[in-house]
Order: sequence, then structure tokens, then C-alpha cells
Amino acid sequence: MVQDEKAAHADGADEQMLGSNGVEDKLAERRDEVKFIKGDHQNGDAKIDIGTVNGGKPAFTGMSKEELMKYANDPFWVRLRWIFFVCFWAIWVGMLVGAILIIIGAPKCAAPQPLPWYKRGPHAKFASVETCRPEDVQVAKKLVSAGAIYELPAALTYDVKKPEVEEKIKHLVALYQGSDTRVILDLTPNYAAKNSQLVQDAIANPEKRSAFVWVSGGKALPNNWLKVGGNRSAWEKVGDNYVLSQFEDGYYDLKMNSTIIRNEFGAVLKHLVALGVRGFRLKNTKFFALFDSLEDEQISSSPKDFSLGPNEYGFYSHRQTTFLSGLGDVLYDYLSIVKNASDEAFFSVAEDVMEPQVYQLSGDSGAYGIDLPMYGNFVKVLSKSKPDTSLQKELDNTLAQSGTDSWLQWNLADVYVDTPQDPSALAMFLSLLPGVPVVAVDAVAYQNVTEETYRQITSLRKTASYMHGNLNLYQADPLVAFSRIKSGNPGYFVIFNPTELPQASNFTIPDNLPDKMTVSYFSEQYNNNMDNSGKVAHAGRVNLKDLKVAPHSSIILTYVPVKAE
Repeated sequence: MVQDEKAAHADGADEQMLGSNGVEDKLAERRDEVKFIKGDHQNGDAKIDIGTVNGGKPAFTGMSKEELMKYANDPFWVRLRWIFFVCFWAIWVGMLVGAILIIIGAPKCAAPQPLPWYKRGPHAKFASVETCRPEDVQVAKKLVSAGAIYELPAALTYDVKKPEVEEKIKHLVALYQGSDTRVILDLTPNYAAKNSQLVQDAIANPEKRSAFVWVSGGKALPNNWLKVGGNRSAWEKVGDNYVLSQFEDGYYDLKMNSTIIRNEFGAVLKHLVALGVRGFRLKNTKFFALFDSLEDEQISSSPKDFSLGPNEYGFYSHRQTTFLSGLGDVLYDYLSIVKNASDEAFFSVAEDVMEPQVYQLSGDSGAYGIDLPMYGNFVKVLSKSKPDTSLQKELDNTLAQSGTDSWLQWNLADVYVDTPQDPSALAMFLSLLPGVPVVAVDAVAYQNVTEETYRQITSLRKTASYMHGNLNLYQADPLVAFSRIKSGNPGYFVIFNPTELPQASNFTIPDNLPDKMTVSYFSEQYNNNMDNSGKVAHAGRVNLKDLKVAPHSSIILTYVPVKAE
């Protein structure tokens, strides 16, 4: 009992040492982990291991609410909270203002630029500058033409600064003053007359002879070259010299890559631009003399006529005098002169280039040295009474050979006079291909097509799907068809039937084309060539799978592409 009293006394002393809150404080501060470890299972002994969590280190429990409240009204923390609050909203407002300024100040997506005037077309082709008359303006108006083409006689090419020639050109330009039609001239720059200043200078000064293909002191003909299309030598005697004359007698070929001619012809182009001419088409470009070699022509391996002999032009291949290397670069040099004189002027050719690669720049594959090439026989094939080849393949080949990005001249003067095709159908079909139609005013494409048709064509050529749209060809022999479509715009589906019977439009329709389309325009004789069941109406709906296209006719359908699911 004495021991129990002592023990009880000792316990009371311990409680007094802990203080009134000692036990609670210690329990709050300590977090012990108790482990029971089995000992000797025979005697039922066990060991108890007491340790703290987290490897013996006291766990962090954070601040209590009472401790946090001590800082709620502390001036330092109150000020810091206000600073953070103001900074947050200031940054948020700054980002909002910045986003608005970026939207306002960011450059707008540029709208597609309209085609330059010479690509919009069509162009009306007249005769000579010397025969122009006021009535021509009304003819150009019927075609809604962007350009009026006149030929400047070859003998006047290097005489444009003479008062009488200059007056003719000014008169021509004045005729179209105030209209939407610009003047275009066809020029023949590759030869000069015997009495021209260029020839007289060369006779007097040997240093000026580099402008010509001039062989001094020769007793025999320099080679076997013949006049173009003739059976006489292409060399003419001037004193003791021979000078190349591939064309008319008394006209001498010019070396178009010589510095003298570059300066002379460049001055001609700049002067004509100053007079108001806005376009140029060159003739005889394939014959441009760019050579120093005078090797004999070789016999053609595939002559058009096997009865021809060595004294006839068609007997030879003419690789020494036509389509010479570097032609594209020479033409581009003159193109640059024109563009520097007027950024709206254009520079091209008046004849089929026949070998497109020769007209392309040597350092830029696919790029031409001219603005609007003319290439292929597609117009002729299209206007045949019975085409002897697939029109779709002929068109595909023409576009591929000329270059996928090229903008061709479609020469409607190539349409056969006795064609059974409706001229308005040919005009519609060709006018929606990439390129510009050139309409000779004495050809069937002008005389047998109404002004209303050309106005319809012009309205279609101004749409985004035509100016900037993609071209896709479709196979359905004997029909030929293509589509023009630009994203976000209605597309056009153009079909031509060259046969004398109605033809079903059995096209293989891709997924992005709808079955039903809207009739936009059709050729003038379309309904006259169909019975009542096959006639169409403007703005009418047709099912492409059921449509029969009238003979010798074209139809233009409008559609909205089908969105892929």
C-alpha cells in the first residue's frame, strides 16, 4: 500500500509537470504508428513497435483556422491581396484589348484579283490598221471584246515614228477612246526593207551589219537554205555580200537577239505604248534569226509530200532556221520592255507556237517568254463534222503540252467555214476553257453568233469559278465536258455534243458532283435540235444521268459541290 501511494503520488506529479493542456498539446503534436509483431507463438508473446509516420518525421498538417485568421486583417497581407487582385484584372483586360487590336490591325485576306484585261477577252480580230473605220467599234461592242486587234503592215514596223504612220495609229486609238476596248497590234519585226534605214546603215557601216545575217565577200551561196514556202535560194546579193532573205524579195532577215535590233525594236514598242497601244502580237516568231551557224538544212525524215525535190522548201527539216534555241529568252527580253513601258500592256504571238518548249524560258521550266501562247489544233478538231479523234483526249493533250498553268489564245478563225456545229455552241465551249477567245470578225464565229450569247459568255468569264477555278475534264465519248469550280462558289459543268444525234450524258460522276444541276445557258439552236421531251429551259433543273444533249450543241449547267461526309 505504501508503494501504491507512492505510485499515485508520482502520477499526480507527472500531470502537474505537463500542465493543464500538456496532454492535449502532446497528442496534437504526435502521430505515432503502432505495430504488433508476433513473437514466440508457443508462449503467445508479442512485441509492440511504436514509431512515427513518414519515417519518424512529424507529418505536415498545415495551419489551423485560428492561425490563418491571425493574418486575415494583417495590413501587409491585405495590401498584397489587393495587388494580386488588381494585377490579375489588369492583365486580363490587357489581353482582351490586345486580341481586339490584333483582329482589327491584322491584314485582311486579299480577295482574288480579277484577271488582267487581256486575259478576260474576248478579242475582236480586224484587218489592217489602214482599213480601220468607226463601224469597227460597234462590231467590237457586239463581241463585248476587251481588245481590238489590227495588223500593222510589215513594211511599217520600223517606221512608226514617221508622221504619216504615227497619225494612222493615233487615229486608230482615238476610235476606241472612251470604250472598254483596247487596241492591240500584230507586228512583223523579223525583217526590214532594202530601202529602210537599218539596211542603208549596214551597207554604209560594216559595224551595223551584225543586225543582219550578213556574209561578206562570198562568191558562192553560203548554204542550201530556201525562201519560206518557195524553191529559190534564201540569199540575196548586196554588193559583194550575201544577206539572208527568207521572205519577200528585197526584205532582209534581222537577227532578233542582236543589240542593234533589240534597241531598234524596243524603241518601236515603247513608242507604240506611248501612242496608246496596249497589246502586241508578233508574227513569224518561229523564223526569228538567232544563229551564227550557217550549216546546210537536212532532208526531212517525214516530208508532207514525198514527190518534193531538193529545190523545194518542204524537202528539208528546217532545224537550222526555225524554232531556234533561246527564242523564249529573246521574247522575254521584249516582254520586259513592254511591261516597263506600261504594266497593263501585254506581249504575245499571232500564230501557233507549235513547239511550246522553245518559247519557254531556259532558266524557268514551264514559264513562257510571252503572255498568251497560241497552241494546238483543238479548235479545228472541235469544229469538224465528224471528229476523227476523242475530243476529250485532244483537249487534254493540248492543255498538257502547252502547260497546265498556261492561258491560251483560242483562235476561232480556225473554225471550218462549212462546220455543221452551231457556232454559238463552239463559242460557249471554248470561252469557258482557260484562255481567251480571239474572234475574227469575218469568220462564222462572229457572223452567226448573237450579241446576247457573247454577253452571257462575258458574264460567266467574270465569275470566280472561271477566273480562279480548277478545271476538270470528263470522259463520255462522243461528248466532251469539263467543270470549273472554285471553293465557296457555284461550279459550272460544260458539255458539248459534236454529233448529229442527241447523246446521253453517261459521265462517270465523281462524289463531289451532284446528280441534279441547274441549266445556266445553252447554245442558240439547242432546243431547235431536240424534240419536246429533250428541250431545256433557263434555271430549270436536270438530272445529269438522264440528260440527253442536243446535236451540235453546248449546254452550261450550274451546281453546288457535294460535301464529303
